[in-house]
Amino acid sequence: MLKTTRNILLGATIIGSSLATHAYAETTLNALFMAQAAYSEADVRAMTDQFQKENPDVKVNLEFVPYEGLHDKTVLAQGSGGGYDVVLFDVIWPAEYAANNVLLDVSDRITPEMNDGVLPGAWTTVDYDGKKYGMPWILDTKYLFYNKEILEKAGIATPPKTWAELSEQAKLIKDKGLVDAPIVWSWAQAEAAICDYTTLVSAYGGDFLKDGKPDFQTGGGLDALKYMVNSYNSGLTNTNSKEFLEEDVRRVFQNGEAAFALNWTYMYGLANDPKESKVAGKVGIVPAPGVEGKSTVSAVNGSMGLGITSTSKHPDEAWKYIVSMTSQETQNAYAKLSLPIWASSYDDPAVTEGQEELISAAKVGLAAMYPRPTTPKYQELSVALQQAIQESLLGQETPEDALNTAAENSGL
Repeated sequence: MLKTTRNILLGATIIGSSLATHAYAETTLNALFMAQAAYSEADVRAMTDQFQKENPDVKVNLEFVPYEGLHDKTVLAQGSGGGYDVVLFDVIWPAEYAANNVLLDVSDRITPEMNDGVLPGAWTTVDYDGKKYGMPWILDTKYLFYNKEILEKAGIATPPKTWAELSEQAKLIKDKGLVDAPIVWSWAQAEAAICDYTTLVSAYGGDFLKDGKPDFQTGGGLDALKYMVNSYNSGLTNTNSKEFLEEDVRRVFQNGEAAFALNWTYMYGLANDPKESKVAGKVGIVPAPGVEGKSTVSAVNGSMGLGITSTSKHPDEAWKYIVSMTSQETQNAYAKLSLPIWASSYDDPAVTEGQEELISAAKVGLAAMYPRPTTPKYQELSVALQQAIQESLLGQETPEDALNTAAENSGL
């Protein structure tokens, strides 16, 4: 009897222990991030560590992939029935993700404080068809970076205000023998090239779509591609630009091998870091130029958001993590590689100190952000335009013919 009682008590203890362990078991979230530009991997890990300290019952597994793999990783995981709880997504994907039920609609989770405190332009990152599919996280556009020392040696007092002036200044720098190829871009057959093209489309007052159909073959869309081809053929643009992504642009610029570069916010901090860069302290930044009679500045919406996948088994914990990562406190603490989404952050010395030039450019550039087309068929359209840009740069097609072909192959 004593033995039986002992066994019952032992069994009860084991069951109780098992139930207790289950009750306090941590929730594991899988999160997918980008391994380049904006926040560094170290920053994302530090932000996540802080969240885990404040939420010891939640563990976050982080995965980093290059931007070029972010979309396909998300979609493939979704097709297999899961994989990620939280994903980073580009401003160009909500239409497609909404149409294919990739992300949860989180409109009812947005608080009045979030709604009022986040910059209006940042919300466009996660909005589609009146619904919000996450929180904006990376607020970004491309800026014109310039080497102050090279411009000074060339006798140039101020950076260019128009794209035509950029070409003129680059020619002067080249003619003086200061830099062989003064301008560097990210024109590889990838989304990077579309971002540069969009910046120019915005400058020339072009449209991607009209009544849902391609409209980039004429007007500002055509003028933008012609400018790219002329710059490439003139010898003012580094010819390797046709193979470059943003990190290649950063490497060339911070090695002192270019006078001008178009790139995202993150390059400002890294190019000014003496451990990273040969041009630290010589880096200038202004909004991308305009076109006389059409625009004063140009900018592309390169922002990104954090969303919850529709297959996540832990949407509440996933949202808690997203709220932490996008909070004003977190963003202000890591504002050197990506600027905050919160309007009042731009009056915080912790954000502005040491990067006053960047903040000044951002206040203008972020207000002028031009969107890439909002369509569920964006991927098809982007691939068609990437090919058109490459063929035009290589002289295989005229800009007119290349864009007409892209319009036919866009799926629209």
